[in-house]
Amino acid sequence: MPRLLFFLALCIMVPWSFAAPPNVIIIFADDLGSVDLGCYGAKDLHTPHADALAKQGVRFTQFYAGAPVCSASRACLLTGRYPVRAGVPGNAASQHGQKGGLPPSEVTQAEMFKSAGYTTAHIGKWHLGYNEEMSPNAQGFDHSFGHMGGCIDNYSHFFYWSGPNIHDLHRNGVEVFEDGHYFPDLMLAEASTFMEKHRSEPFFMYYAMNMPHYPYQGEAKWLEKFKDLPMPRRLYAAFVASLDERLGKLVAKVDELGLRERTIIVFQSDNGHSTEERAHFGGGSAGPYRGAKFSLFEGGIRLPAMISWPGKLPQNEVRGQIAHAADWLPTLAELCGVKTPEVKLDGHSLVPVLKSADAASPHDALHWQMGDSWAVREGDWKLIIKARDTTKGDSGKERIPVFLSHVKSDPGEQTNLASEKPDVVKHLTQLHETIYTQP
Repeated sequence: MPRLLFFLALCIMVPWSFAAPPNVIIIFADDLGSVDLGCYGAKDLHTPHADALAKQGVRFTQFYAGAPVCSASRACLLTGRYPVRAGVPGNAASQHGQKGGLPPSEVTQAEMFKSAGYTTAHIGKWHLGYNEEMSPNAQGFDHSFGHMGGCIDNYSHFFYWSGPNIHDLHRNGVEVFEDGHYFPDLMLAEASTFMEKHRSEPFFMYYAMNMPHYPYQGEAKWLEKFKDLPMPRRLYAAFVASLDERLGKLVAKVDELGLRERTIIVFQSDNGHSTEERAHFGGGSAGPYRGAKFSLFEGGIRLPAMISWPGKLPQNEVRGQIAHAADWLPTLAELCGVKTPEVKLDGHSLVPVLKSADAASPHDALHWQMGDSWAVREGDWKLIIKARDTTKGDSGKERIPVFLSHVKSDPGEQTNLASEKPDVVKHLTQLHETIYTQP
């Protein structure tokens, strides 16, 4: 009897010790603009499911991607490290045999969770190396389904960027063929099967959507709904609505399996909307912010992001603290009771911020590198060297050598204060050089 009473008392004092660890689903949108969800102010888009997820959790208004381009941003998310430190400073290869990708020596979230007993899955876009040693299965994922390169046609699953055109749809390293089937639906079916199979054990799923990255291939019903919007906004809007519908079905599947209250869901865009020719020179929106994909102005890196865990995290709350994609790894590790990798992380846990709107940002400064351009933000000051403005599809050949802005008072980065504040420029330059000389 004394032992039974002791055990019961222990359960009351430390209930989390005996609870099953939560599942984790990271939903990564592709080229979604800074304000392109209803909960971020979009009035002409249809995103009820993303908006509902925001109401079920905490939404950030100063959340930054690791880079303004796909591969580098993904490397940052998965490793908790700045892309240059993770070995992916720019886009990786999109065809087999080409160089570039996430080095096998890097420790991913999949490897972190797998070492803690989780079953892991990658579903969707990879774009972190096409060679076997850089594949999802070699980077900690027990199961992988999707395309290895940067983009595909959603029906033929071919990569059409450059010749020769190649078919790019794989399951665990083996090429599979699903001609004519809409890739977002294939992703949803694969994720549903994975969750059904592993519903009784903790799982980590990286659900990397290829939407609304070009080619804009929204469903016919959504193209009809948005036919009165100007081009190319109507194409983009239809694809975003198609994205949102699949997001809703994914969350509904989690509910159907009775897993919602023990599943953490993270949603983020990888970088700003595209203004490339293949994206019809636009479609997305950065709202009040300058820049888009490939730019270190706010429109390229300041993006939608939210986290939801009903019953465990606040709901329908907004956080204005500065946060970064590298923060997800330590944040999720803390929430799940998982040990972080024994490497230098650039991310910090956001748990205090999630719990309190009054908590300070865990970052004194943030850093970005894109080719020969770099940026650093400390407090409200932000410095960009060789700034590239891609707002209107600019090729970026013309650069602004030094651009200093005060983000709080000028979030649109319209006024260059570099000549007025040389001391701030010098300080931020020294800060950047210090961080990038560290191992």
